[in-house]
Amino acid sequence: MSVDSSAAGSPRRSAAGKAGTTGSKTGTKRTTSRTTSRTTSRTTTKKSTDPELVQLLTPEGKRVKNAEYDAYVAGITPDDLRGLYRDMVLTRRFDAEATALQRQGELGLWASLLGQEAAQIGSGRATREDDYVFPTYREHGVAWCRGVDPANLLGMFRGVNHGGWDPNSNNFHLYTIVIGSQTLHATGYAMGIAKDGADSAVIAYFGDGASSQGDVAESFTFSAVYNAPVVFFCQNNQWAISEPTEKQTRVPLYQRAQGYGFPGVRVDGNDVLACLAVTKWALERARSGEGPTLVEAYTYRMGAHTTSDDPSRYRGDEERLAWEAKDPILRLRRYLEASNHADEGFFAELEAESEALGRRVREVVRAMPDPDNFAVFENVYADGHALVDEERAQFAAYQASFADVEGA
Repeated sequence: MSVDSSAAGSPRRSAAGKAGTTGSKTGTKRTTSRTTSRTTSRTTTKKSTDPELVQLLTPEGKRVKNAEYDAYVAGITPDDLRGLYRDMVLTRRFDAEATALQRQGELGLWASLLGQEAAQIGSGRATREDDYVFPTYREHGVAWCRGVDPANLLGMFRGVNHGGWDPNSNNFHLYTIVIGSQTLHATGYAMGIAKDGADSAVIAYFGDGASSQGDVAESFTFSAVYNAPVVFFCQNNQWAISEPTEKQTRVPLYQRAQGYGFPGVRVDGNDVLACLAVTKWALERARSGEGPTLVEAYTYRMGAHTTSDDPSRYRGDEERLAWEAKDPILRLRRYLEASNHADEGFFAELEAESEALGRRVREVVRAMPDPDNFAVFENVYADGHALVDEERAQFAAYQASFADVEGA
């Protein structure tokens, strides 16, 4: 299945940013009420001590002016806005179909992006074709922006392949299940292209839970010391499975960049325009030789961590409902309608396209062939290896033994 994924396509900074830029107050801590019950919802009301975040579009769909970052979306046309909306709607529809397929036994597992569409589409559309992207396992929207066939994302979760696409075809690395390790890969790749003198940048995605991993800390250290052209894009959906962010850090995540000597930014992760603008700024900064940036997209995981998770065991409905009111798709739709940039005909056509996408995804998944038993031996080493050849031969003999038994 091939799906068309073409479309459109400076925050408050920490003290490590350039002189003369504005920033959230250093040392400010996010205050949330703690509970002793695993099922009691946390307080979600924004406190006056919370750091401000970059926002260009309010939850009500009102455009907010920003002297630092308006320039990065100044060229956005009505067509571009409709394209961003289409990206988010189709990504959500694909995600919903994948979740349904897992529930029906067609996939082994699925990690939903529900609620994080703006962070992924905004940042994904900020990248250039020659930039390189290192995802985790939830960046379905970024994959969409990079032109990866959605069906290929599902092969690994169905167990019929070991990735599903050639990373170099779209400059989009394979999904990484090991938490945080892709930030090291991204840093090394960025150091390499810097030495090659390439005019491109790297972006690495990870979550708030991964921010506590040693790999991420090492990535920050190396990228800062070697001035690597990499953007660390943290989707802070506030729950590392069942652990809230306040059990991960005592300061807002974007402020961690200060200790490594590069800028950190917090952006409204449910605002696709703000995510687009901030990521463009960070990528341009990387390409111009100014080094790494940490972008914290402050968003919310509306669903489960994966389909093996039950979020009702550790958070309540009050918190989820509060964030549903900030829905990234509804936010842009309100703006499109208020600005007369889209009519009912556009939304009706997109709904039909969305349903067609869901049907095609379901058909393709159910038609996926069984995996090649020997595929595991492919691409282990770039130039082959004698030990892999030996293991392949042993496995071939093992497989042949079953045929001998059946023929006896």
